[in-house]
Formats: sequence, C-alpha cells, structure tokens
Amino acid sequence: MVSARLLPPTPPITPDTIARFASNSTPQSIPSISAWPRDYVPRQILSLVAFTLVGIHLLYFIFAGLSYYFIFNREMERHPRFLKNQVKLEIQSSLRAFPAITLLTLPWFQGEVMGYSKLYDGFDTYGYIYLCFSVPFFLLFTDYCIYWVHRILHYPPVYKALHKPHHKWIIPTPFASHAFHPVDGYLQSVPYHLFVFIFPMNRLLYLGLFVFVNFWSILIHDSDMITGHPLETLINGPAHHTLHHLYFTVNYGQYFTWADRVYGSYRQPESHLDPLLEVKAAKKE
Repeated sequence: MVSARLLPPTPPITPDTIARFASNSTPQSIPSISAWPRDYVPRQILSLVAFTLVGIHLLYFIFAGLSYYFIFNREMERHPRFLKNQVKLEIQSSLRAFPAITLLTLPWFQGEVMGYSKLYDGFDTYGYIYLCFSVPFFLLFTDYCIYWVHRILHYPPVYKALHKPHHKWIIPTPFASHAFHPVDGYLQSVPYHLFVFIFPMNRLLYLGLFVFVNFWSILIHDSDMITGHPLETLINGPAHHTLHHLYFTVNYGQYFTWADRVYGSYRQPESHLDPLLEVKAAKKE
C-alpha cells in the first residue's frame, strides 16, 4: 500500500526506551487519587465517623447475635418482667444511640488521630514489660472510673434524665448492651479515651481492647446467673450485672468487684436470686 510506504519506520522498543520514558515521568504528571490530603481535618472526620459507625454496628450485631443465639437462655423471654417485643426495642434503642454517641466521641478520636494522645506504634517503644502491664492497668483504671460514672448516673435526678432508659430492660438480653441514652453511653465511654491521653499505650493494643470492651459489655447482659465459680468474688460477670438490673443499686463495676466491695455496693450472686426461678414457677402455675 502507498500510504504504508509514506510512514517512517517504527523504531524497536528496547530497555533503554522504557528507561527514558520512566525517567521523564514525574509524580506531577500523575493525577492524585484523592483531592483531600491525609492531614485534611474534614477528611479525617468523615473517615472516623464512617469507620466508627461501621465498626460498632458490626461488633454489635455479630457479638450480640452470637451471644443471644448461643449463650442467652431464651426461657428468660417468658419472665413476667420481660417486655413485649423487647429484643426489637433494644435493637432500635441501640441503633438510635450509635450516631449520637459517635458524634459526642469524635473530639477524642480526632485528638488521637492528630497526635495529642499518648498512643504509640512500636511494641517495644516503652519496653515489653510496660506493654504487658498496660493491659491490666487499662482495665483497672477504666473500671474504677466507670464505677463512679455509673454510680453518679444512679443519682436520682441524673438517673431519671439519662440512665433510666437503660434500666427499662430489667431482664436484659445481649442486645441491651448498647441500648442507652446517647449521653449515658458517651459518659461511660469517656474513661477509655481519657486513659490514652494520660498514659502511653500501643495503638494496636488499644484497638484490640476497644473490641474486648464491647464484647464484655455484651457478655454481661446475657442475664446468666451461673454462680459458684472461683473468680466470682473478683470478676464482675453476667451474674453480678443481672443483679444490677434487678435491684438497681448494687454491682456498679464493669470488670471487677473490688470497687463495689470497698464502697459498700457489692451484692454476691446466689442461686436463689436467679430470675429464671420465676420463669419456672410461672410455668408450674
């Protein structure tokens, strides 16, 4: 063809040709994937809100669902104080609370992202002894703080305004674990954030403990009254928290019983206090 003869011959592509092309390509010639830089505050806020909301919904439905279907005794739903459609109401209450709690908590998260907290990345930054010590220290610190936050929430004027909605669930299911007034839920979360602004903690360890905290909150709301185990006098477990929902003014602790013991609000779980006994008695009648 005549047109083919008019075109200049195409030089072969060699490694030198590729190298020259690569050297002439600059980062400025490649468009940025995101118009917002990583340190742009609105981008950080949107990312934090999205991550927090997705994360808490996943944790809530996965852990509460597993606990409800595999641990919670469904006979408790026949208890005379178990509300009609209670599980649905607990879930609705939780879903209403999540967005507001996230917004209230956002300044803490933003401070952590911007480097104002004492979170650190390396596991050996403060040594492995401190890394291990920081776990019980975190639990003891937050347990003590939450004890007093929880106890203040039971002061009558505060209780009526903020904490009463959570005690609507006298016989709670695992889905009641996050069914709070948003301000109530936020106040009980403050000690977890406060800790890392006072004391150093590994970032990944902190994230793992946050997952554990939510798991534990779900676990202690399964209305289980198993008693007589060796850690019963030390660990504030499901039986202790079941008594808290039944009697309101006992067992304010989150993980341990020591603060309740020291300040006179401890009540020992006993088999005759099991609310399941009322269910069995009602069946006989």
